[in-house]
Amino acid sequence: MSKRIQAKYKIDRRLGENLWGRAKSPVNRRDYGPGQHGQMARRRKKSDFGLHLRAKQKLKGYYGNITEKQFRRIYDEADRRKGDTSENLIGLLERRLDAVVYRLKFVPTVFAARQFINHGHVLVNGRRVNIPSYRVNEGDVIEVRERSRQIGMVLEAVESPERDVPDYLEVDHKKMRGTFLRTPQLADVPYPVAMEPNLVVEYYSR
Repeated sequence: MSKRIQAKYKIDRRLGENLWGRAKSPVNRRDYGPGQHGQMARRRKKSDFGLHLRAKQKLKGYYGNITEKQFRRIYDEADRRKGDTSENLIGLLERRLDAVVYRLKFVPTVFAARQFINHGHVLVNGRRVNIPSYRVNEGDVIEVRERSRQIGMVLEAVESPERDVPDYLEVDHKKMRGTFLRTPQLADVPYPVAMEPNLVVEYYSR
């Protein structure tokens, strides 16, 4: 299991945005970067490279513990596929099992989703899968293992009003079971902040 070196909310502070739309994000109080130069950095005009880098950091950071190497590999696959590379990239990211478990509201955060899967609490089509990067296919059924359904974190996430389940997923929270209906496009994904995968494409294409 990979270790997150930095506190997740530092990403919010550094980017100056409430990346996951959570009420406890420090950006709700201080919308500037951490450190003594945080407010000065906010006023600086970014270069094109800076804008592209920020778009990449924002998208990669949103999905939690994805390393740069993993993210680049996903981008390369999106680039090889037919169609719009930026849409392909979003589709591949949203097909990760940790992203799907988070979207289905089985856990409160994408970081919790990774740990939840690693600990063997999730079944895909009736089989236990403990790899957060596992790629879900259309029609796959994702469920919380029966003995894990009363975990406090799970019950709290299901009841949370912070997020809605997007329409490319179908879920029955009584049975703790959901279905991945289709691969989404950017417009389908309920990001709390504006994502710019087209700038990510430009970043890697430079």
